[in-house]
Amino acid sequence: MKKILRFKEIDYVIRYPEGFSEEEKYPLLFYIHGAGGRGRNIDLIYNHCFFNETDKYNLNVVSIAPQCYEDSWFSIFEQLQEFVQFAINQEFIDKERVYVMGASMGGYTTWQLAMSRPEWFAAIVPICGGGMYWNAARMLHMGVWAFHGSDDKTVCPEESCKMVNSLNNKGGNAKLTIYEGEAHNAWTPTFNNEEMWTWLLAQKNHYKATQNEYDDVVRFG
Repeated sequence: MKKILRFKEIDYVIRYPEGFSEEEKYPLLFYIHGAGGRGRNIDLIYNHCFFNETDKYNLNVVSIAPQCYEDSWFSIFEQLQEFVQFAINQEFIDKERVYVMGASMGGYTTWQLAMSRPEWFAAIVPICGGGMYWNAARMLHMGVWAFHGSDDKTVCPEESCKMVNSLNNKGGNAKLTIYEGEAHNAWTPTFNNEEMWTWLLAQKNHYKATQNEYDDVVRFG
């Protein structure tokens, strides 16, 4: 079941799993769309391929996809963080199993959310994105599996490589899949990657357990 709702200025689509009950706890998956979903036409998100491609899995998770109403997510990044925190704090959310997935502009935003608020997330799936790779140590505790097309001319695959390599060089365990012959649309094969879904939903938040390790990385470089 999907609904269109609003949090302050942010419209969003929420999909509840089959048999949803507010008395239970569910993993939470955020999907952060790319540039094509911007604006105030929430039907772009309601009918997004993220929902269409993943409906068949009957994932036992609450899925939320906000819509960027400005030129980029970074124009409203503080509002996006407030929205994410609002969603995580719902009583029916399992706070140890909060995930973020995003593509293109949303891939960049996925990386940035994870580095800005690492305590919130158990794992991320950034697709054809990139970010401030020198800050990657903030994600040491979380599961990271990035995806990119080898022939992407919109966002170079090196952007994902730099993020994953930087994190792993600091002691992380990030994974990167490059789809050979794929251009910018790395999201469709990722949505249809059953191995990815099995991996993602097995991840739990270990932020507190690794906080001292992160502090040492920051302190000693």
